[in-house]
Amino acid sequence: MRRMFFIQLGAICTSWLLTGCGSGNTSNNATETPDSPYQGYELVWQDEFDIDGKPDSRFWSYEEGFVRNRELQWYQRDNANVKGGFLVIEGKREQVANPDYEENSRNWKKNRPHSEYTSASINTAGKKTFQYGIVEVKAKLDTALGMWPAIWTLGESKGWPANGEVDIMEYYRVDGQPTILANAAWAHEQKRAAWDEAKVPFSEFLKKDTSWPEKFHIWKMEWTPETIRLSLDGELLNEIDLATTLNPDGSNPFHQPHYILLNLAIGSNGGDPAKSEFPKEYLVDYVRVYQMK
Repeated sequence: MRRMFFIQLGAICTSWLLTGCGSGNTSNNATETPDSPYQGYELVWQDEFDIDGKPDSRFWSYEEGFVRNRELQWYQRDNANVKGGFLVIEGKREQVANPDYEENSRNWKKNRPHSEYTSASINTAGKKTFQYGIVEVKAKLDTALGMWPAIWTLGESKGWPANGEVDIMEYYRVDGQPTILANAAWAHEQKRAAWDEAKVPFSEFLKKDTSWPEKFHIWKMEWTPETIRLSLDGELLNEIDLATTLNPDGSNPFHQPHYILLNLAIGSNGGDPAKSEFPKEYLVDYVRVYQMK
């Protein structure tokens, strides 16, 4: 997958692009906000997905169509909805006509007359961007063959990979085996991207809890100017030294604001979904961002 957050109080406003810096409630509704579990940090933004309907348009935008990685799904708004206190991203086996279809095109986005699957990808680009602090996402994955759910961030400046990518969570197949990943990417002088990757076989989590797929889990990103730490249910998966994440031009993509993406891809690294039953659901309970007081 191509791929927020700790700063001093006086700098917090600079990380809140297009949102203002008032002291009022920044949640998507008027319900009570959770207390910060992190000493010295305060909750600066959240989406608890408590109001049924479409994801809050003040926070979220959609990707549309065939987007990346030769994946099978057609991304569309219809497949992202808030129901019963959760963001529900639904993967479906269904055909959608490709308006950009060209019969003899070599472009994979254009040579398919229609999709075989649909899903959704939402992001906070241009609406909520953050630099440094702690991001928490509570989610429940569908781990069936073909599924590629993700929680990730991208930097707002430069193209990929020089803008920087952080994969707080990815689940897909590595050498055919289900795997949980926690990664970061930036530009490389001799190849397209440099990666700091952690790949943990999914079997390791099933050994600890055979009912793991039926439960919600908490993914966390702790981001300072020096490091990014990625954890799952309190277990550290990867720690990225930001002294090493320099683009060829000397810029550091993790010293700029990032935005959040939530998506369910189908196929490609996820594997062949042909024998999996549909529809599939990727559920997100909340997204919360904390920064230093």
